[in-house]
Amino acid sequence: MMHVKALIHLIFCDLGADPGDRVEVDEPIAQIETDKVTIDVSSPEAGVIEQLVAKVGDTVEPGTKIAVISKSGGVTHVAPSEDKPSKEASEPCPAKAKKVETKKPKAETPPSKEKPTAPSLPPPKPSAKEPQLPPKERERRVPMTRLRKRVATRLKDSQNTFAMLTTFNEVDMTSLMKLRSDYKDAFFKKHGVKLGLMSGFVKAAVSALQNQPIVNAVIDGDDIIYRDYIDISIAVGTPKGLVVPVIRNADRMNFAEIEKGINILAKKANDGSLSIDEMAGGSFTISNGGVYGSLLSTPIINPPQSAILGMHSIVSRPMVVSGEVVPRPMMYIALTYDHRLIDGREAVFFLRRIKDVVEDPRRLLLDV
Repeated sequence: MMHVKALIHLIFCDLGADPGDRVEVDEPIAQIETDKVTIDVSSPEAGVIEQLVAKVGDTVEPGTKIAVISKSGGVTHVAPSEDKPSKEASEPCPAKAKKVETKKPKAETPPSKEKPTAPSLPPPKPSAKEPQLPPKERERRVPMTRLRKRVATRLKDSQNTFAMLTTFNEVDMTSLMKLRSDYKDAFFKKHGVKLGLMSGFVKAAVSALQNQPIVNAVIDGDDIIYRDYIDISIAVGTPKGLVVPVIRNADRMNFAEIEKGINILAKKANDGSLSIDEMAGGSFTISNGGVYGSLLSTPIINPPQSAILGMHSIVSRPMVVSGEVVPRPMMYIALTYDHRLIDGREAVFFLRRIKDVVEDPRRLLLDV
């Protein structure tokens, strides 16, 4: 369920219908963009759109009237709802009739008719935060989406707040890839979901967080908050920007439950149906840049967490095994951590545990 407090500022960002169009019950007619998700506003009644009250780019609040739909026997005002969503709704904020006045942008306020008592001053120069570059040929200016602004702000705040340091290691993927190859058919037949590599890394991260609980903690003022739960955030890149849905209580889940959870969240991320609650919280993040071909990177911490694990592409490289040079599928892994809280020793031990579990998944069974 979406928290109402998170819906204080919404941007009316897109129109799915025009005046005169016929709409049916629960048919999306507009979109509202928040800091984290894009929400469909559905028609509460069947009828004809009589008027679109809000304009694209307007900042509205829950309950603000954005459209008027005429039907037999009356008129319905369509607005973003503060009520609980129905189970059949594709987004967490279905439409509901509300009689609330729309806030018009300040730019539409008519100018004062009073005569100026002093010569008019020149317009203020743009601030450093909002540079206005001169237009050039073959360039186009597009406003940043609210999601992109939020991502930019959070990443910059992370950089300004945390004493970030990154440590690296490399993992031989032979055992985990063989495990997947040997059991993928039986796994799919029993659980109805494919066995991937991400579930192995989630289980390895859970084991490492249990061994090094400080990595799962966070600084709050002069205190350290230790979390007795493990909620793993999975960074997902979408056409509209980076989102980080959360797998709750990953320490209580098996491989199949993790794979199902990842698939559901990834699907919602790609079609834009993630709710705010599905992205709230999280005690540790995993970012897999390897799916895009990244060989090595230094991931940035996702506030208010204290560390993030970066996975990278698998590359066959010559490795020395038992005195012989043999090709092995290798992956670089990186841990960026808040050095104010986590010492290098804990960070290295954490990555070492990831490496040990991925290279020999039997450790999870024996808890060694």
